[in-house]
Amino acid sequence: MKLTALSALTLSIFLTGCASKNSAATPPAAPQPSASTAPATPEGGFLKPGNGKATLATEGRNPAEFPAYVEQLKAKARAEGISDSTLQSAFADIHFVDRVIQSDRNQLEKKVTLDDYLARTLPAWKIKQAQENYQRYQADLAPISKKYGVPAQYIVALWAMESSFGKIQGKEDVISALATLAFEGRREAFFTQELMAALNIIQQQHIAASDMKGSWAGAMGQNQFMPSSFLRYGADGDGDGKIDIWNNTDDVFASTANYLAKEGWRAGEGWGREVVLPVDFEKQQAGIKSSQGKSVGEWQKLGVRMTNSLSLPDTAQRAWIILPDDMEGRAFMVYDNFRTIMHWNRSYYFAISIGKMADAIAE
Repeated sequence: MKLTALSALTLSIFLTGCASKNSAATPPAAPQPSASTAPATPEGGFLKPGNGKATLATEGRNPAEFPAYVEQLKAKARAEGISDSTLQSAFADIHFVDRVIQSDRNQLEKKVTLDDYLARTLPAWKIKQAQENYQRYQADLAPISKKYGVPAQYIVALWAMESSFGKIQGKEDVISALATLAFEGRREAFFTQELMAALNIIQQQHIAASDMKGSWAGAMGQNQFMPSSFLRYGADGDGDGKIDIWNNTDDVFASTANYLAKEGWRAGEGWGREVVLPVDFEKQQAGIKSSQGKSVGEWQKLGVRMTNSLSLPDTAQRAWIILPDDMEGRAFMVYDNFRTIMHWNRSYYFAISIGKMADAIAE
């Protein structure tokens, strides 16, 4: 993967991002931006079957055992209906990827504020490019937006954040990355499941095994879907019978919209807004659990105001208050669609950046 200034900031996502398809929950204390921009650590060693050496043997399983482990994965795949021809092509260049383990173990803790994060993830050039792409692809986006009920600006915003409009998708061999992470053992069941999903994608002939590239965490394509997410939410946007989220923008747009729609997107509603809290606001009132939601009108009665000091619209729409940087930082009133975005990536920072990018695109 490309190492950029942004990627140093946005390394820590994997289980809570990557279009992980988990339901919205109280996010972790640390922001966990997208794996699509997570950098590879400095080049590590590879262990290909028969080369007789490995560079990562200080923790966990000995990489020398990886070839035998791969045979176990193949046996499991056969038992789940994966053909020998698929296995032959998928595992043709299987290798242990040392840097994948390093990246997974060295994810950053929270070291930035929301303002830092937004400054790096939403630079003026990216917003401008997003606005231009929104106009350029309007003919493709409009029918997809109408079909799924998801505004086009949110589709473009996720496209921008996940792969910089398809330019940064990751170059790791997905089968090798997932097999390595399963072998490492800390989340063996999860990565084994993702590997089986990846094999099914190859067997369904959506992509050739040699072309299945992605991030170190196994996230794939221009919208950085994990393989199981591809199978669950991938959509054929141009009707050619295949789902190609690596090269086909129609499929990228349709898959993104399908994801948001299936996860509960509410047509006609926004994502949220920045607000000012009353001086007596109690921290425990903030959060996005269902029990913490109130109507906009109820929040207004508690003293919540817009940042321009105007009153909030007194409506029955359900809303939540979030404090991305705790009581010391900014406060936001967010709606159900914000919680849907957090199904994609359980990070306040990430979801706010998507909302703000979408707002900027639609200006």
